[in-house]
Amino acid sequence: MRWVWPSKARVDDDWDREENYSFTGDARPDFLCVGSQKGGTTWLYSQLACHPDFWMPPIKELHYFDLLARTHADPPRPRDERDVCFLERVRRLSGRSYIDLDNYALLFEPKGSLLSGDITPAYSMLNDELIERVVSYFPNLKVIFLARDPVERAWSQLSMGVRLQNISRFDGTDADEVIRNLLNPGVLLRSYPSKIAARWKRHVRADLFHIFFFDDLERNPVELRRSILRFLGSDPDKPGVQSRADHISNGQKKKLRPTDKVRSSLAQFFKEELKACATELGGPARNWPARYGFLLLYFMVGLADDFDLLFWCDWFA
Repeated sequence: MRWVWPSKARVDDDWDREENYSFTGDARPDFLCVGSQKGGTTWLYSQLACHPDFWMPPIKELHYFDLLARTHADPPRPRDERDVCFLERVRRLSGRSYIDLDNYALLFEPKGSLLSGDITPAYSMLNDELIERVVSYFPNLKVIFLARDPVERAWSQLSMGVRLQNISRFDGTDADEVIRNLLNPGVLLRSYPSKIAARWKRHVRADLFHIFFFDDLERNPVELRRSILRFLGSDPDKPGVQSRADHISNGQKKKLRPTDKVRSSLAQFFKEELKACATELGGPARNWPARYGFLLLYFMVGLADDFDLLFWCDWFA
């Protein structure tokens, strides 16, 4: 599909002609969560949807910037007129062959004075041009990226793909078969968090972009929830109906674990990315290489580089 960008965005005169909805507030998203898939985005949606400072869309993943909202979403949640308004506007917006940022912004008019945003992990794959256009149009947009160890994330996506029959069943104990399926663009492009973060950082102001970690969701989800709410400008201590922060969706499902051989093969495949994450993302990512025995090697390579530099400086002097 070739996306055509209008030279001047325009709201249709008849956009609200058949609607009797009346909302007050700033019609725009306050934030995007751009992934990662299998990084905790469903957990995040449930936490925000239950917080009194937020109105979240009835569809978790809008897929507007990657599919123009042409997606078979889970059954929506039409609980009130705000949800009905949102779903009707999505339907109209989906009928267009180009990205209409003015009317995308109007999707969030029902939030009124509350906070709202779009949580779509597929946005991790957007290119620089599209990211720049979105960020330029919404200059105060906050962007969240939930990073996960690429080995664990890729295996989780492959397992989910087989379970949902999006990927043909394959022998998960065969390392070559696992790598072959990993090379699927829909899996591979989501599997380099250092590159994803760098791409968004090029266009989003540093104070508006924040990386959070799946490691913290596993270790201390209550504190992770507080950190995200603070970043989004919400009060983490505000009383109200709340979802348990320590409840992780699908956490009770039996999950297939990779064999040691497969895990080792995935680690070798992502060896350089694990090192890049440790350097570029910091935080828990600093510990990712050590999980696969790369820490000593990484240290020795760095030491060798330092030794070469000192030797060169001594010779030059």
